[in-house]
Amino acid sequence: MNEWINIFLSPYHNKSWGDIILELTAVILSIFSVIFAQKNNIWLYPIGIFSTIIYSYLTFIYFLYGDFIINIYYTGMGFYGWYLWTYKKDKKKQKIPITYSNKKDYFYTALFFLSTCIFSITVYFFNGKLNNNFDWMDVLTTGIFFSGMYQMAIKKVENWIFWMVGNLISIPIYFFKGLILTAFLFIFLAVLSIIGYVLWNKKAY
Repeated sequence: MNEWINIFLSPYHNKSWGDIILELTAVILSIFSVIFAQKNNIWLYPIGIFSTIIYSYLTFIYFLYGDFIINIYYTGMGFYGWYLWTYKKDKKKQKIPITYSNKKDYFYTALFFLSTCIFSITVYFFNGKLNNNFDWMDVLTTGIFFSGMYQMAIKKVENWIFWMVGNLISIPIYFFKGLILTAFLFIFLAVLSIIGYVLWNKKAY
């Protein structure tokens, strides 16, 4: 048992306490953000924004440029979603309802995915990377998470499917990069995504 604990903690031996505390803080904030999202609660956005700002820094210093772009995008979309959920109402002046994606939504989501992947590949090439499977997986998750965040902002049930897939792919990436707490976070987020899909599916019309 102790041997396994040492294996999981070994990537942190060469890291500063500041980075470890930042990662732990971002993990906790991310969990609360997803829980609030499940509950259709607007607090998911301010809490999520703090988390993504921290992860923007961490992913940049660990050369996860795709995820760095994701977190910059998350931060911007966090403010956009916060605005939509606060000020955009339906005809009865109620909150934006949870609905299913239509053909138009899928079209724009596909554009988000393709353009994001192309942009991520460009960023990697400019930084002299994209040399292994983990870099390509990072590009893929960037497109998936961009699409999921867009669908969450417009309150589509399918956003949770994007989170499920993206979270599962991200688990080995973060183990490989030595961000063990974040890797375990993605395991937990994958489970929360399944629960979120079930909850939103019941509320959608």
